[in-house]
Amino acid sequence: MQHQTILILDFGGQYSRLIARRVRELKALCHVVPCDTAIDKIGAMRPIGIILSGGPNSVLKEGAPRIAKEIFALGVPVLGICYGAQLIAQTLGGEVARAEVGEYGRRECFIIKDTPMSEGIPSRSICWMSHTDRITALPEGFEVYASTRTCPVAVFGSTAKKIFGIQFHPEAVHSEFGGKYIENFLYRICGATGDWTMKGFAQETVARLREKIGGRRAVCALSGGVDSAVAAALAYRAAGGELKCVFVDHGLLRKGEADEVMRVFSRRLGMDVCKVDAADRFLHALEGVADPEEKRKIVGEQFIRVFEEAASRMGGADYLVQGTIHPDVVESGRGASALIKSHHNVGGLPSSMQFKEILEPVCDLFKDEVRMVGLELGLPEEIVWRRPFPGPGLAIRIMGEVTKEKLDLLRDADAILEEEVKRAGLERALWQYFCVLTDSRTVGVQGDSRTYENVIAVRAVTGSDAMTADWARLPFDLLERVSTRITSEVKGANRVVYDVTSKPPATIEWE
Repeated sequence: MQHQTILILDFGGQYSRLIARRVRELKALCHVVPCDTAIDKIGAMRPIGIILSGGPNSVLKEGAPRIAKEIFALGVPVLGICYGAQLIAQTLGGEVARAEVGEYGRRECFIIKDTPMSEGIPSRSICWMSHTDRITALPEGFEVYASTRTCPVAVFGSTAKKIFGIQFHPEAVHSEFGGKYIENFLYRICGATGDWTMKGFAQETVARLREKIGGRRAVCALSGGVDSAVAAALAYRAAGGELKCVFVDHGLLRKGEADEVMRVFSRRLGMDVCKVDAADRFLHALEGVADPEEKRKIVGEQFIRVFEEAASRMGGADYLVQGTIHPDVVESGRGASALIKSHHNVGGLPSSMQFKEILEPVCDLFKDEVRMVGLELGLPEEIVWRRPFPGPGLAIRIMGEVTKEKLDLLRDADAILEEEVKRAGLERALWQYFCVLTDSRTVGVQGDSRTYENVIAVRAVTGSDAMTADWARLPFDLLERVSTRITSEVKGANRVVYDVTSKPPATIEWE
């Protein structure tokens, strides 16, 4: 079946694939291609609409990515987002200037003119901004559709030309009606029919993996999380008995997690899982290391070496399958994106490996999409809804050098937080929640005596895709119970603080 296609030109924005996710969510097929893709190739793909993504550059700087004016002569509707919106204005004769005040995070957006793009959107709504330049003059024939108090041109366009620009990020979950803007562009402007599903994604991915692996051996890096579980399930359907799952206990897991992973995947699901105990190896490699980027790279290299050794014991393997998802790719700076932090399974990989190729069947998806695929594949809910956990584990939730004593302290604190969140019935309402062992110590008083112990930070956020997140407004009585228990039950901790920072400007993890 030939699906209608929306084409996204990627200018290196952190949210480029998040736009793709929103399009897929609205049941339209999309492809993300580099921003410098030739016009003839774009035309040959016959898209029903083109979206220009955001990006880390400024349109005011020499050498910043541009678009050819010919793209507007294809007769295809165009939507520019953030940097893409500024490019539209600049390319077609408008003006862009440095804003006196940058806009980041929540802003109230006011609709000035009703158009097909604003159908079903209230006159006032919250949008999610992230920009320092702004449009100061529109091209001829274009109008302002919406503004914020500090951004006069928040939404603009020409209905006749079917060209539109949005300064904020409608793809971000915290833009209240952002999805509606994208929906209106797809269905009211581009004429999409909505024939794309995650079931189709799963079927096509299995077919591609089967063709790629072709009866050769593959090793799957199984962490116990939903990402690697879905990657393993897809690869197993494609490769069958040629797939061997390897679970590495690197000693950086949460309390009781290693046993739980083996119980679920080996005994309950009946998967062929080999467990490798490598706690001493990883801890030794991390000895004396405090820099978070270095920690991530060390963990990434050690993982690969363990998987290579496991593959050798089974007679060799051509492929390594891993559950990389798109936020890992974006933050690691792959492609045109700016480096935020090197994920162990992307930017942390060593330059030389024994494997012929690394296969990443869910690398274009976001966490909630991966969960949807997991449900399509029939994975149990305890796996699909497992609390997210980074590959480097507690190594990046311990600020400074990683030691066994610090790991034990953090495991105990994190276990208390998990117990209390579950007792409050909030585990499904939160996207992520965990404890961080800071590198600060403070004075306290316990049992009428002075203490000088560690500060534990609690982090809890809401969201759905890990690209944006807002700090969770946890009930005060829950925070009180967590603080009281940690300072009473965890030896070496005498203070608990709560992180009230969104993403952006922060990331979800501290390191």
